Amino acid sequence: MSAEALARLAAERVDHRFKGLPPDADGLTVGELAAQRRNLFTDGFATPVLALSAERLEHNLKLMETYATRHGLAFAPHGKTSMAPQLFHRQIEHGAWGITLAVPHQVRVARAFGIQRVFLANELVDAAALRWVAAELAGDPEFRFICYVDSVRGVELMHAALSPLPAGGRPVDVVVELGAGEGARTGARTEADCMAVADAVAAADTLRLVGVAGYEGEVPDADPERVRAWLRRLTALAADFDKAGRFSGAGSATYGAVSAAFSGSGSASSRSESGAGAGTGTGTGAGAGLDEIVVSAGGSAWFDAVADVFAEIPELSLPVLKLLRSGAYVSHDDGHYKHVTPFNRVPEEGALHPAFRLWAQVVSRPTADQAFVNAGKRDAAYDLHLPEAQVVRGARDGDERPATGIEVTGLSDQHGWLRISAEADLEVGDWVGLGLSHPCTSFDKWQLIPVVEADGTVTEYVRTFF
Repeated sequence: MSAEALARLAAERVDHRFKGLPPDADGLTVGELAAQRRNLFTDGFATPVLALSAERLEHNLKLMETYATRHGLAFAPHGKTSMAPQLFHRQIEHGAWGITLAVPHQVRVARAFGIQRVFLANELVDAAALRWVAAELAGDPEFRFICYVDSVRGVELMHAALSPLPAGGRPVDVVVELGAGEGARTGARTEADCMAVADAVAAADTLRLVGVAGYEGEVPDADPERVRAWLRRLTALAADFDKAGRFSGAGSATYGAVSAAFSGSGSASSRSESGAGAGTGTGTGAGAGLDEIVVSAGGSAWFDAVADVFAEIPELSLPVLKLLRSGAYVSHDDGHYKHVTPFNRVPEEGALHPAFRLWAQVVSRPTADQAFVNAGKRDAAYDLHLPEAQVVRGARDGDERPATGIEVTGLSDQHGWLRISAEADLEVGDWVGLGLSHPCTSFDKWQLIPVVEADGTVTEYVRTFF
């Protein structure tokens, strides 16, 4: 399926839907346009246009593959960053266990392009989405799906949506999410809350408890000490669950006990179905056929702490899948992640390279100290930092020079505001190359992104699905 689906991307026709591409390419397929190996600067591309460096992309893919292997981590990079199936497959080719996603639509995109392992780093209580997941599991024995759960009510809603499982169906694998602290995002706030959720899962034969997870990026006032302390809570929770037999079924709570926990949620029909029988048996979901325990964390700011603390996980009753989920690395950036990447703390392990550059054209210079380019909020990420002027490509000679004395001070919908100092060499018609901050809100503004070699040759086009 994946090869056929990717081939269909190459067969898609270029037209007005895809900004920045050469107008005279209309009617060509994406594959035909890529085969022409046009130059980004001289072969008809229209500004603004976002480009992804071929060399830097490959460097980043290799670096994180090496990092994960060195530290004994499985890697499921967060696909919400790019929502680009071509990049998903390149990540898997570079050793990724699977792809992390955040919402059901993203899972559907991944499945349409043949992704066989999905970690949903979010709670899933939507009945229609759950039934779709169950059908995918029933229809494809090789499909692995794991999602968060953080409340007894959530377990009840999941069980109600999934009961009964379709013919040939499998329970949905879940990990209990430990919240990162008061005021943080999702996740059960205390270990006692986590245990109550695990008990509820044990009573639901539509679910199977496979591990614990969370997101250290939400730790309040995060610093290395606080992040590591929370990660040790997470790994201790996994060890406690294992000691209690929660991953073998031996520690499953009786249906009667969990039914009492469900009693405030108002769904008697769900409660009557959730146990193995008559209020005395235990659920069959917990531990059934389990061959590894999942412990997962890791955004793009603290994966060094994750590697350190996960290395401390003691031997458990089953092998541990230490699953890292960092996603921003694939393109990296020139702003937020440039400053917070763990490679700044461990430079001996390498360095990610910013792979994006947004090219915009100077369309107005009304005063000596002000100019405007034709890229704005519709084109550039701006939620964390404004773009950074990095290089100017002269309209008269095509030569590139540093963007000395040029600063982006604001963005309108379709304009970038530039402050120009006396030493700046800039005139109407010049192209300005902008560095961006925050990959997730850079990818999502572009449906078809040229991948460009250092000499400007466009070798392929990355299709996104947001």
